[in-house]
Amino acid sequence: MRIYDLIAKKRDGGTHTREELEAIVNGFVSGEVADYQMAAWMMAVYLRGMTDEETAELTDVMAHSGVMVDLSPIPGIKVDKHSTGGVGDKTTLVIAPIVAACGVKIAKMSGRGLGHTGGTIDKMESVPGTRTALTQEEFFAQVNKIGLSVIGQSEGIAVADKKMYALRDVTATVSCIPLIASSIMSKKLASGSDAILLDVTTGTGAFMKTVDQSIELAKLMVSIGTHHGRHVAAMITDMDTPLGHNIGNSLEVMESMDVLKGKGPADLTEVCLQLATNMLVLADKGTPAECRAMAEAVIADGSAFEKCKQ
Repeated sequence: MRIYDLIAKKRDGGTHTREELEAIVNGFVSGEVADYQMAAWMMAVYLRGMTDEETAELTDVMAHSGVMVDLSPIPGIKVDKHSTGGVGDKTTLVIAPIVAACGVKIAKMSGRGLGHTGGTIDKMESVPGTRTALTQEEFFAQVNKIGLSVIGQSEGIAVADKKMYALRDVTATVSCIPLIASSIMSKKLASGSDAILLDVTTGTGAFMKTVDQSIELAKLMVSIGTHHGRHVAAMITDMDTPLGHNIGNSLEVMESMDVLKGKGPADLTEVCLQLATNMLVLADKGTPAECRAMAEAVIADGSAFEKCKQ
């Protein structure tokens, strides 16, 4: 199976088998497939697209290119959330303690900044003394003890994605929906959570500029997650203006704490309540109305802020 023939197949609009995708991705990771060959193949994908089934298989191959995290030592449903990011997007810092305070385990691996958006780990590390690099044993122990842990993503997760993204970044193939979806979902599948909420931001401050693009990406990622036996839902959120009032890692942490104290900006508070509500629904904690009431209650009684301090 020559990489030349696989590039030509996609160039001509063909659909890859799983074995062909394994040859491409694993060959790229091992160095058998050169950068220029992978770049040509990704441009063919950009121009010709992929079927949903093909994208789901690509995602699985990418996920299995590295460590597959086993969260079974943590009992109960584990819910994860991923945002495609945007200016002032600090929602993880708010919703993780809200959801944990409602009794749902959050075992989350987060990334660093990408493009013009700061990552959750960057924001957390702006607080002196914060540790984001825990061993697997420490990670599991913290989740089992307080119901919540957010750590930096392991270098060993979805190894192919890191290498592929670096190449996409310099070959004008970043804005390819099948490649975006497989990039995000390969990391989510490898991270081991049972349920995943996707926050697909749209607008001038986001990577997806139009609602139609965001809906297409959201539907594809939900389809991939469902194909792999995960409980997945997606929200489209507006990023035409920055979320909240503060921009900058440490300032955004301070504003997140204000939301948990019930004193945050209305727009940020509302988005966080909607996200937390949907995560609680995914965890089978009740109807949307019941879950919304739970999220509001843990802010009002201070337990969400206390969970964050733990």
